[in-house]
Amino acid sequence: MNTCLIHPLRGVGVAYCLALLGGCATVAPVPLTDDELHRAVSSSVERVAARQEPIAAPIGLYEAMARALKYNLDYRVELMSQALRVSELDLTRYDMLPQLVANAGYSARNNQAGSSSLSLLSGRESLEPSTSTDRRLFTSDLTLSWDILDFGLSYVRAQQKADEVLGTMEQRRKVANRIVEDVRTAYWRAVSAERLLDKMQELETTVRSALEESRTLEKRGTTSPLAALNFQRELIQIRAELQRLQRDLVISKRQLGALMNVPPEQDFQLVLPARESTAQGIDMTPSDMLTSALYHRPELREVRYRARVNRREMEVVLLKAMPSLKAFAGIQYDSNSYLYQQDWVGMGARASWNLINVYRYPAAKKAVQDQQALLSERELALTMAVMTEVHVSRIRFGHLSAELATAGERLDVQKRILDKIRSGMQAGSVSQQTLIREEMNTLTEEVRHDIVFADLQNARANTYAAIGMDTFGPEVSGRESITTLAASLERLWTGRERGQDPAVTPASGSAR
Repeated sequence: MNTCLIHPLRGVGVAYCLALLGGCATVAPVPLTDDELHRAVSSSVERVAARQEPIAAPIGLYEAMARALKYNLDYRVELMSQALRVSELDLTRYDMLPQLVANAGYSARNNQAGSSSLSLLSGRESLEPSTSTDRRLFTSDLTLSWDILDFGLSYVRAQQKADEVLGTMEQRRKVANRIVEDVRTAYWRAVSAERLLDKMQELETTVRSALEESRTLEKRGTTSPLAALNFQRELIQIRAELQRLQRDLVISKRQLGALMNVPPEQDFQLVLPARESTAQGIDMTPSDMLTSALYHRPELREVRYRARVNRREMEVVLLKAMPSLKAFAGIQYDSNSYLYQQDWVGMGARASWNLINVYRYPAAKKAVQDQQALLSERELALTMAVMTEVHVSRIRFGHLSAELATAGERLDVQKRILDKIRSGMQAGSVSQQTLIREEMNTLTEEVRHDIVFADLQNARANTYAAIGMDTFGPEVSGRESITTLAASLERLWTGRERGQDPAVTPASGSAR
């Protein structure tokens, strides 16, 4: 065989073998092993409550809010999402810089790269085989290039990323408001549970004893069977009501712990404030509430940022339809000894235009316009929803304020009735059945009062959220200690409850 064909055929054979081996290298799904799952579970459990300040004293309302804002996992996800968007924004700034590319290469061959020339006029070889290239070459270059079109696109993309950062901040505000609403409700329900669970257990013990005594008397025949059964029925109804109340209250403390990211097995105590039957109103007119909501609500601001991102997308579509102009300059080096100059500085410019993008421009422009129309309609829908929410939250807060006053009056009357019944019980003029019934009625009124108060606290937070007022002050970063953060939150909320917080209007800047 011609030796000139041996080396090419050998190279083809090697390439074929490599391709065959690559095709045989299949990848199959590999599930997680038990050890990997065990390590993942252990790591997750350890990291859930890692690096948290320990609970050293009973937790008050503002400490509960502070712990939720600092340690709640949903809120931390939003914080990390915002940090990611900021990192992406920092990254896009580098896209606007010129490109500085360094290249280096080495090549070699087993013989000389020679060639000869053929005359186009006579058809005869005009030059004997010769070479102008070394068998081994090393080349390198350092080239600086800048594409004006890429710079324009990168600049617009950076502006869009900046708007996305602001949109993520609005999402964080929304999550924070929701968390604080939930904390206020769960805290006051948990306080009610702490106050009343011991009383419930005592009353349940009394009911159980009275029920056993009634059944004993019924068996002995010392009382009327019908009267005994009626008494037992009423006691069983009281016990069922106690169990229902316990069910509603006992989980509230665990819900509060989950909001604060406290492990379920960890117990903690709560500060038990005195009961209140009055509530401070919100010193804002309905018109001011609507203005504040439409100006500051995070949902509306987020969709407005998205609309601004989409408007800048129109600039991207236009830039893509424009010609590209690229300028470059660089230092070159070639080790070829036949060259007269082995290193030199090169420069130039190149223009290119993808004419297909010109035909795509009308369709791309229409897509952006349709997206803008969709965002506009979504803003209108959110505006209507926000206005309705402000109206409903204001009415709900007013009704719950009235309900709390009524609940306070009912509880006061019920306590006075219970005092009379206890006096009658000591004097022997009132039966144990009547005393148990009134103790149950008093306990029920206390629970109802506390539930209305908890709902009122939730309604207050919901109203502030509806009008766009943040649940934390502008000086709060989330990196403060629990004590500092709780003190800041207490100043903010006590000021609001005393009517010292200024109304949030467009003239006041940003929501607090």
